[in-house]
Amino acid sequence: MKENTGERRRAIIDDIVMQHVTGIETLGTAIRRLRLEVTGLDQETFAAMCKMSTKALYQIEREKGNPTINTLEAILRKFGLRLGLTKAATNLYSPPLVQQKPVSEVPVRGANPKRKLRDSSV
Repeated sequence: MKENTGERRRAIIDDIVMQHVTGIETLGTAIRRLRLEVTGLDQETFAAMCKMSTKALYQIEREKGNPTINTLEAILRKFGLRLGLTKAATNLYSPPLVQQKPVSEVPVRGANPKRKLRDSSV
C-alpha cells in the first residue's frame, strides 16, 4: 500500500472536495472517501475519533442520517475542512446529454407491443 505523504493527502482531499462541489459526489460519499482514502480507518475507529457512534457514521456515509451541523463539522475538521456555501451543483456540473431516440423509433406499448394502436381517425 502506498504511504500517504502530506502532499498526497492534500491532493486526495482536494479531489474529493472538487467532486463534491461539482455535484458528482454527495456529502456522505465524500466523507466516506475521506475516511478510507486519507485515513484508511474502519468505521468503528473513525467514529470513535469523531466521538460518535458507528451507526451514526454509517448513516451519514449512506445519506440516511440527519446529522447536526456540529457533527458534520467534527468530521470535516479532522481533514482541515469546514461546511460552507457554494453555488448549486446543477449550475456547475451537468452530465453529458444522452441521445434520445426519435419519436418514430419509440415503442408504443412496452418493449414488445403485441397489437398496434387503433387508428385515431376512426
